[in-house]
Amino acid sequence: MKILIADDHDLLRDTLVAFVEGAGDIETRTAPDLGQALALISAEGPFDLVLLDYNMPGMDGLKGVKRALAQAGAPHVALISGEASRSVVESALEAGAIGFVPKTLPAKSLVNAIRFMAMGEQYVPVEFMTGEPDASSHPLAEKLTARELQVLRGLSEGKANKEIARDLELSEPTIKLHVKTLYRKIGASNRTQAALVAREEELF
Repeated sequence: MKILIADDHDLLRDTLVAFVEGAGDIETRTAPDLGQALALISAEGPFDLVLLDYNMPGMDGLKGVKRALAQAGAPHVALISGEASRSVVESALEAGAIGFVPKTLPAKSLVNAIRFMAMGEQYVPVEFMTGEPDASSHPLAEKLTARELQVLRGLSEGKANKEIARDLELSEPTIKLHVKTLYRKIGASNRTQAALVAREEELF
């Protein structure tokens, strides 16, 4: 199976590739924007599945999905996002997308979703349509404060400290302090490890 992951967050791409390729039978290619994704589809397609970040450069909303679907080497195209609304996802499916993957989807679920969509089956997480899952009862979550959980969610979505600070309306130095503290609590030494721990523990 060969898939293409297009996202402008380096950390998120690296994390996703690590988990997907860890499954053993999935080959991945990556791109940081729609233009390079389309070029890869043309040069190295067909791909069994193309995952496109909704907010990366070149997407222009759902126009990017339609452009990818128009390529001969991309029979199955799905959205990946940490911010897309339910209405956007529904519109994407109506436009021909094979599914939607939240950036906080647990690693095992992510691999299963990829296999599902690569076979031509639509996929959208049930919890996305019904509301956020409750992470408060998770053993790892109990070690962290509510704010640290919010910061860890941002890390798992591949966001930089500046982006997390903007989302939470806090200063960047405050975010750095939270990051340092949560590293210690979950046994991580860097951003990639923290994101991997969150996904391995299926925290979000």
